[in-house]
Amino acid sequence: MQTQTPSRAPMPVTPAPLLRRDGYVLLPSALARAGFDASGEALQGPGWARFAASWEDLRPDEHMADRGRYRLRRHAVYTLEHGHAGITRAPHRPHFQSLDFNPLNGGRERWFAPVEAAVGEGPAMTALLNGARAVFDVMRPRSDWLVEAHQFRIQARPEEAGRPTPEGMHRDGVDYVLVTLIGRENVEGGVTGIRVDGQEGEAASFALRDPMDSVLLDDRRVWHGVTPVVPLDPARPGHRDVLVLTFRAGG
Repeated sequence: MQTQTPSRAPMPVTPAPLLRRDGYVLLPSALARAGFDASGEALQGPGWARFAASWEDLRPDEHMADRGRYRLRRHAVYTLEHGHAGITRAPHRPHFQSLDFNPLNGGRERWFAPVEAAVGEGPAMTALLNGARAVFDVMRPRSDWLVEAHQFRIQARPEEAGRPTPEGMHRDGVDYVLVTLIGRENVEGGVTGIRVDGQEGEAASFALRDPMDSVLLDDRRVWHGVTPVVPLDPARPGHRDVLVLTFRAGG
């Protein structure tokens, strides 16, 4: 198993060749911002602060089969048509995964609170959607994309660890995934493990630690899971905030 820290090497012109070779690409915050934020303003400074602050207003996940109280979230769906630069927010709909991909919570429609309009249609979300799209368009040219956006807060309490992936090592049942760290507060753990092409054992493990640390995944090849988070200071609660964008070709 290879344990990684996000590299400080210059970002390639496109991460697509690395994604095609390895099945995943780990990007530290500076490189992710440079690659995804053409304006230089959406993913840093006041724009980023407003985006990150929206994680303070998520809603409880009421569909946890393990009866956990540790996960808050919001959800949105977008369509990205080939040949059109625009992003269309689709009407709110439930999230569904088959039991093959989510044996804990799958097999049923799950409704979550919608991502607020100012967040879901704002510059930070737009930059991340377009940045991920640019990579995945190289991987699968001329595709229309159905994208689901998930705002997650995993809470860690002294009496209850937070489980970012309670279903264990899994795939999401889509084509590609972007996971971006929004922030961590008073937590340890939260280490991502990667298994590629059905191989036994983890090919790599790493922790997203700085805001905008990101990982791109080829979901057709890569299984991933994240270890629980617990408070560093047991006298205070903690949390781990991420944005997950899943891309399914064909709309």
